[in-house]
Amino acid sequence: MTHGRFSLNQATIKYASLAEALQVAVDTGYESIGLWREPVQEVGLDKAVELVTDSGLRVSSLCRGGFFTGQPGPVRDAALDDNRRALDEARRLGTDTLVLVAGGLPEGDRDLAGARERVRDAIGELADDARAAGVRLAIEPLHPMYAADRAVINTLGQALDIAEQFPAEVAGVVVDTFHIWWDPQVLEQIARAGAGGRITSYQVCDWITPLPADNLLSRGIVGDGHIDFTPITRAVVAAGYTGDIETEVFHADVWARPYAEVAAEVADRYHRLIEPDL
Repeated sequence: MTHGRFSLNQATIKYASLAEALQVAVDTGYESIGLWREPVQEVGLDKAVELVTDSGLRVSSLCRGGFFTGQPGPVRDAALDDNRRALDEARRLGTDTLVLVAGGLPEGDRDLAGARERVRDAIGELADDARAAGVRLAIEPLHPMYAADRAVINTLGQALDIAEQFPAEVAGVVVDTFHIWWDPQVLEQIARAGAGGRITSYQVCDWITPLPADNLLSRGIVGDGHIDFTPITRAVVAAGYTGDIETEVFHADVWARPYAEVAAEVADRYHRLIEPDL
């Protein structure tokens, strides 16, 4: 059985090497995969491109760029240079989507508005590079619990406020159910994103409670938590999104299981709980 638009984000089988992840995706019927930069860099970009090409899989996205909130100076300059490398990696790997995590507040900094302005400014500095690479800068709003240390962009509305300052072929947004399901404005903002052609990726995973001590690891398999996926998926469809749909699970218990078992289970949940609303 093949899974059509459903893409296995590499984070769901975190401990698999790039070669292992690609093979698991092929063996369990996927046609696309979402990649992370670290496993790509472990084998080197040239080898990674070769492995992806040989697999026959589409690359739905590359994660991650961003971390733009540092004050002007060497740290910020290094972040911008790293994002330029990430854009080239995405281009070489054959994806048009580089997922961005904005970055949290610098140490000792409490100026949230200023940090968000620096995210906007950084995207402006990268706009020409993105256009030249043919890769969109995909701003992913993260849940507010990550605002201090990981991402100062926390709602689709905030992400769109930035993306809309640039051409749609340069900047878009990621609709990730884990991060935005709680937002009372989420359906209106999905419609807004669709109207502007800004949805670069739709990611599905569930909100699990109780939250673990490491709140990064609370992303569960669809159906295991509290999210009602039907209205969100229908809103994404109504917004005109026709691209790949990724599953990106961060959970220690999932990561401890056999890779192929996880890949098969998340695909089954997709077919039962997401696909009927497409």
